[in-house]
Amino acid sequence: MNMKTALITGASGGIGLKLAHHFAKDGHNLVLVARSKDKLEKLAGNLKDRFNIQTEVIIADLGATGAVDRLLEELSNRNISVDILVNNAGFGLYGEFFETQWEEEKEMMMVNMMALTELTKRLVPSMMERKSGKILNVASTAAFQPGPLMAVYYATKAYVLSFSEALENELKGTGVSVSILCPGPTDTGFQQRASMEESKLLEGGVMSVDQVADIAYKEFMAGKTLIIPGSQNKLLAFMIRFLPRKMVTRTVRKVQERK
Repeated sequence: MNMKTALITGASGGIGLKLAHHFAKDGHNLVLVARSKDKLEKLAGNLKDRFNIQTEVIIADLGATGAVDRLLEELSNRNISVDILVNNAGFGLYGEFFETQWEEEKEMMMVNMMALTELTKRLVPSMMERKSGKILNVASTAAFQPGPLMAVYYATKAYVLSFSEALENELKGTGVSVSILCPGPTDTGFQQRASMEESKLLEGGVMSVDQVADIAYKEFMAGKTLIIPGSQNKLLAFMIRFLPRKMVTRTVRKVQERK
């Protein structure tokens, strides 16, 4: 078995946790990264015992300055080479921009954009040297339009999509592939973290985290660039391109308002 190592950020819950199970089942060694030590250690032990793989736990708050440096230092100290990078860590924040807290938004930008970009920047060169590597950056269907009431969050995901599509083009022929996962509303605990339980957006239903992770893993490993789980989400991302931007923005505002 070709034992490659996958590093997954935000691995303690949601999509990251489910992806960890998929990678482990297929015989990949894992580096699990998140803030929750107890959850990570429990997950690491479970996957190691069930699938006979090597698991490493690195506790990191990717919203903190210097977090990526410390994470990479840990990888170096443990002599770990990363073959697959899953930039899954991220969170949202609900509310009008002039009312939300700047410190929370700054942390969100650090996690959703800065840490994702820096980890990719620092790990891609070694992948290129080996002429082998895979990167999965988790964006959202939010990436395809402006998002009143979650203005900064939507903007961070638009960044992830744009950055990842450009990087995929630059890396053609190097042996390193880039995929972007753009899930719609998913039952992961994201809504509680973003304080958006009252948003009308959730009235349309959410996909289960198992559904999203199953699709994401299968299409990522198959080398698909843009992964949008769910037919309704695919249709939304397609149709938005043909509608006036102000109409899209007004519609998103209406959908996201409190019930």
